[in-house]
Amino acid sequence: MKRLYIISCTIFTISLLLYSVFEWRSTDKTPTNAKHNELTPDFIAEALKSDIYNKIGDLTIEVTAKRMEHYADLDFTHFDYPEYTLYPKNQTAAWQITANEATLQGNNRIVLENRVLLKATDKNSLIQAIHCKYLELDLNTNIISSDQAVLVEGKDFTMYGSGLIVDLNTTQMTLTEHVQTIYKKNYR
Repeated sequence: MKRLYIISCTIFTISLLLYSVFEWRSTDKTPTNAKHNELTPDFIAEALKSDIYNKIGDLTIEVTAKRMEHYADLDFTHFDYPEYTLYPKNQTAAWQITANEATLQGNNRIVLENRVLLKATDKNSLIQAIHCKYLELDLNTNIISSDQAVLVEGKDFTMYGSGLIVDLNTTQMTLTEHVQTIYKKNYR
């Protein structure tokens, strides 16, 4: 009887170990495959150039990027080294935004990160350039915002602060926290 008990316990233990190993291996593979499928872009574009027009045929945005990856299931598009040229609704001069990375969320919100530069194309603009690490752009309203530190370069001044809201249609800028302004004398 003792031998029968030892044999049945041994068979049960071996069966339990085999079952555990099979379960462990099958659960280990499933998330990896699901994760891989989830992060695969639906399409990729290299050396992207795209123009966007409004309903009456006016050019509103030009986009160029080294690389673009679109993820339809996640409803976002990722850009490497994008450059956006924005044409405001009031037909004033265009603005250019460049960054190392950008993410388009849905169809209207762009998050730009790493070495972000907003530059005026009008040489007579009071604000010539804005440098920061992070900007958000609403494509429907042409409003740019950031909660990070910013450097604003203008005609005869340089301004440091944090937090920024810029309406490109009205060219109105609000700096949330002003740190310092340095004025330069123009010797022309």
